[in-house]
Amino acid sequence: MTRTPERADAAPAMRIASDFDRLSAFDDGRWDHNRHYHPLLLRSLPARRESALEIGCGTGEFARLLAREFARVTAIDLSPEMVRRARELSPGVAHIEFTQADVASCDLPPESFDCIASIATLHHLPLADTLMKLSAALRPGGVLLVLDLYQPRSAADFAWSAAAWPCNLVLRAWHHGRLRDPPDVRRAWSEHARHDVYPALADVRALGERLVPGAVVRRHLFWRYSLVWQKPAVRA
Repeated sequence: MTRTPERADAAPAMRIASDFDRLSAFDDGRWDHNRHYHPLLLRSLPARRESALEIGCGTGEFARLLAREFARVTAIDLSPEMVRRARELSPGVAHIEFTQADVASCDLPPESFDCIASIATLHHLPLADTLMKLSAALRPGGVLLVLDLYQPRSAADFAWSAAAWPCNLVLRAWHHGRLRDPPDVRRAWSEHARHDVYPALADVRALGERLVPGAVVRRHLFWRYSLVWQKPAVRA
C-alpha cells in the first residue's frame, strides 16, 4: 500500500485525526453502538480468507476479530494515537499490520483484498469516491462490509431513531452501569460531532445501486446502516 498526493481537505483530515487522538483515551473496550454490530458484519465474510483490510480501525478490535479468520490483515487509521493503542492491544498477533494512513491519499493495489471493512468511517470521506476506490481494491468474489451512521430524513428513519433511545439506555445501563458517559467523554464526542455530516439513507442506497450494484443496504437501530456487497466473481 503506497501513498498518493495528499487530498485537498488536509485541514479537516488533521482535525479528525486530532479528535480521535483525544478520543482514543476513552475507549475502554466495552459495549458501544459499533461493537453491537460486529457479529452481524462477521456473518458476511467471504469464503476466501487470505487478506483483509479495515479502514478506520480505531483501537483494533474489529481487526483482531478479522485476524481470527484471515491469514493477513491490514488495518489503517488516520489517528496516530489510535494506531499506537491498537498495536499495544494486539500483542502476539503478528499477522495484523496497523498503519497510520488516510485512505483518501493511499494507493490501494487493485484486486488485493478478499474483505474490506469500514466501521463509522465513511461519513468522514467522499462516499462515492471511497466506494469506488474500495470496490476496485477487492478481489473478485471479495466482500465489502460497511457500518456507518445516517441522517434521519424519512418517517421510518425517525421511528427507528425513537425506538433506539430506550434500547440504548437499557444496554448502556447493562454494560456500563450508568445511563450517560462521564462529562469529559461527552465533551470530547460533542466537539467532534460538531463537524460530522451524515448521508441520508436514501442517498446511500442510490449510490449503492449505481456504484456497487447488488449491495444490500439495511437500516439498524442505534442510528446505523450496513452495506454489504460481494464483488462479482470472474467468469471462466
